[in-house]
Amino acid sequence: MSPKVTVLLVIFSLHCHTTLASDPDPVQDFCIPDTRSGTVRTTQFDILPCKNSIKVTPEDFVFSGIKSPGNFSDTGLSAVPVNPTNFPGLNTLGMSLVRADLKVGAINAPHFHPRATEIAYVVQGRVYSGFVDSANRVFAKVIEKGEVMVFPRGLVHFQMNVGKLPATVFGSFNSQNPGNHKIASAIFGSGINDELLEKAFGMNAKQIGMMRRRFIPKSRVRS
Repeated sequence: MSPKVTVLLVIFSLHCHTTLASDPDPVQDFCIPDTRSGTVRTTQFDILPCKNSIKVTPEDFVFSGIKSPGNFSDTGLSAVPVNPTNFPGLNTLGMSLVRADLKVGAINAPHFHPRATEIAYVVQGRVYSGFVDSANRVFAKVIEKGEVMVFPRGLVHFQMNVGKLPATVFGSFNSQNPGNHKIASAIFGSGINDELLEKAFGMNAKQIGMMRRRFIPKSRVRS
């Protein structure tokens, strides 16, 4: 096999892998969901039909919900997601966004996005940012205003405000539904067997209970 053919095959295989790993390509210019028409049931999920393009307006492609921070968590993080749920203009375009604000010393705890790579842009502040690869190597450094860092798809990543002022970060995803798995919540806030967790982490039942009370969803506690 000639070198040129080999290179072409490699490029083709990479292209196929990339295509399969991303959101489906749109088959039209845009698709603003028509919430008045009701959902259409498919074999996997409910979808909304597209609004008639004649009825689409410029307002459908503008979102003003990230002008200011949202509510802050106990860790000092405010995250305002921007996706087709609150910004219908993104529907079928294969991308989404998040505004993250961190108080001084606040963290964005280790988590990962199973369906998207993320590019984080620091609008203001100094943020210790990084990710862990599949060999457990940490790639981390402090990034400042005007700098970006990429978090590869599916890899655990994290952020901490190490500056003396609040920090703001915009994150962009190559999926309209990147998903967000928070490590601690997934482990201690789910229904994984206590004995398994004790053996996995070398913790006793009391310690497991303390972690569960911290990370179990409040809605589940109320129920």
